[in-house]
Amino acid sequence: MKIAVDFDGTIVEHQYPKIGKIMPFAFGTLSELQKLGHQIILWTYRSGRELEEAVNFCRKNGIEFYAVNKSYPDEIYDESLSRKIYADIYID
Repeated sequence: MKIAVDFDGTIVEHQYPKIGKIMPFAFGTLSELQKLGHQIILWTYRSGRELEEAVNFCRKNGIEFYAVNKSYPDEIYDESLSRKIYADIYID
């Protein structure tokens, strides 16, 4: 399955634009889902430097995303359109 996960308030406590404390079980759960073969997509309001910080923070905690604010890795993101993406499950 493709699983879209929000960052602020879901992976970490909501402290935007800062990165909050890690939510209990967040990285363990995401890691287990990846081990089961699910594709994890970061689906967040963040952009630019704040988005890069969030992706790097997750990488340092063992999570590499299938895609970030996209339905698939090679999708071309058009900032004039909504960030609606395709996923089987949305965690927010």
